[in-house]
Amino acid sequence: MCGIAGFVDYQYSSDEQVLRKMTDSLLHRGPDDSGYYYSTDSGIQVGLGHRRLSILDLSKQGHQPMVFQHFQIIYNGEVYNFQEIRRELEALGFSFDSNSDTEVILKAFSHWGKEMVHRMNGMFAIVIYDARKKAVTLIRDRAGVKPIYWYFKDGLFMFASELKSFHEHPSFSKQIDKQGLSLFFQYGYIPQPYTIFKDTHKLMAGHILEFSFEKSQIKISKYWDVVNCYNKEKLVISEQEVLIETESLLRSACEYRMIADVPVGVFLSGGYDSSAVTALLQTDRTEKIKTFSIGFSEENLNEAPHAKKIAEYLKTDHTEYYCTQQDAVNILPDLAFYFDEPFADSSLIPTMLVSKLARQQVTVSLSADGGDELFGGYEKYIAAGKYYNLFNRIPNRKEFSEVLEKVSPRKMKVNSLFPKFSEKFYRSLSFMKSDFHSGFMESLQKFFTTSELNELMRFDLEHTVTGFNDLEFLAENLSDLDKMMALDFKTYQVDDILTKVDRSTMSVSLEGREPLLDYRLIEFGARLDSSLKIKEGNKKYLLKEITHKYIPKELLDRPKMGFSIPLEKWLVDGFGEYLDFYFHPDKLREHGLFNEFEILKIKQLFLKGHTYLSGKVWTVLIFQMWYDKWMR
Repeated sequence: MCGIAGFVDYQYSSDEQVLRKMTDSLLHRGPDDSGYYYSTDSGIQVGLGHRRLSILDLSKQGHQPMVFQHFQIIYNGEVYNFQEIRRELEALGFSFDSNSDTEVILKAFSHWGKEMVHRMNGMFAIVIYDARKKAVTLIRDRAGVKPIYWYFKDGLFMFASELKSFHEHPSFSKQIDKQGLSLFFQYGYIPQPYTIFKDTHKLMAGHILEFSFEKSQIKISKYWDVVNCYNKEKLVISEQEVLIETESLLRSACEYRMIADVPVGVFLSGGYDSSAVTALLQTDRTEKIKTFSIGFSEENLNEAPHAKKIAEYLKTDHTEYYCTQQDAVNILPDLAFYFDEPFADSSLIPTMLVSKLARQQVTVSLSADGGDELFGGYEKYIAAGKYYNLFNRIPNRKEFSEVLEKVSPRKMKVNSLFPKFSEKFYRSLSFMKSDFHSGFMESLQKFFTTSELNELMRFDLEHTVTGFNDLEFLAENLSDLDKMMALDFKTYQVDDILTKVDRSTMSVSLEGREPLLDYRLIEFGARLDSSLKIKEGNKKYLLKEITHKYIPKELLDRPKMGFSIPLEKWLVDGFGEYLDFYFHPDKLREHGLFNEFEILKIKQLFLKGHTYLSGKVWTVLIFQMWYDKWMR
């Protein structure tokens, strides 16, 4: 796991010192080694920088940038099946000097070009510079586990693992993109390919970017899309065959992610996803798997006792830590640095803490993210259907929504008198405009609805196309559940869940691996009938049936808790001074983006006991802290 950064500069505004600053801003992603390449190729400045966290082949032979012929590579991630690809290349006459996957990727590219990506099973953000063709190629893994950003303006093309690298370049124009801003306030994250800045983009998962020096031209192509997986014909096999194949794929995915030359552990919450991963790894192993969990003193949020029971049953080497309010207060000032784009999923706090806990004993930890999107685990999938059925009974509901928009609580100045009504009004208005179950799922996830933001912001919102719009590419005969899961994979999973885990683990130089996002599992699961995912209201039916083979049902059969914090309590008791500072009228009007009086009302109502507003208050606080860190 590593951090990468670099540039192609036509304007000569770069130099080797800039490259080093860009790269070394990612020290937390790779503390073990650093490497830099700088040249003036035909009058164009080219820079490649790498920070290394040593996982495979700990020797100097794994150093990057790595060179072969006229190719150079910098790379963040792991290709788990690199040994199979290496054997294929050796049969073609290639020899190898290291035991690293980096050398395999580089030589695979030299032979197959970008088509080599179809052979790779892993998580990766790859940059390859071809000195002969005078081109740079960027490749991101199928699920988007590893991030890569790019920027292009006024003859400067840059790329990096995190946005903070761009701030180190003197020519970076950090202008807030209002599309990205509005998306953040709606979802609490910014969906790909948007970012918080203009001219700055996320390379989308499953995509390749090629930048030609001679043409100064960017070409982006898609090599994999979960939508295509769902659109394939469903498999006609028995439930027993499905269970056998799913378990086989799960076991293979987990074992692949144990490949390392450093200690490996597992995040264990006590839920089905992490328990299944732990059980498959611990069974038939003599050495004890190291497992880690976070607990809370609030009983309704505390999964630690459940995780401990699973660990005791499976006989893992288990470590737990109870997160306190003071832990959260201590970590709050660091959030804007590590999450250098506004990000409002409050579970990032325990994720950072469990990462810190694991890093004391291991360098790699497996995380069971993706299980809900793969096996149908979210309550919102069921809730979306209920709301769809309810609101679909309203005749001419879209026309009715246009009337309601003109008489909104804020425009009528009654939102302060009836805040609960106001909250329900905007949510219902969003439902009124929604199509299909997926539209209701999208509305359920929003912190601020579009109608609210139009009244809270000092600019008009533009329509943005995100992964939620990919509904039109999904086959009409797909079940509503399949459609919701496919869209979740392209939105919430990649830009919320995976961003949270990547930044949290990397903040302490820990590599996080995601076995449930093995593309073979995803492709197989997408072709299964959705009735095997939620069967007669039983969510994650398939995964539960497999897990019960290894862990007694009574240890797991409980309501889903999620990875939540006591946000309402901490915003009042622990984060009070931050609220006072960042919600001061002068701070709210500083950037000219908000209707500060309406934002202040939300905070005041929350402090008066309207705790359902906590998500809105937290989202504004996160943005204010981000602005203070990166825009001054």
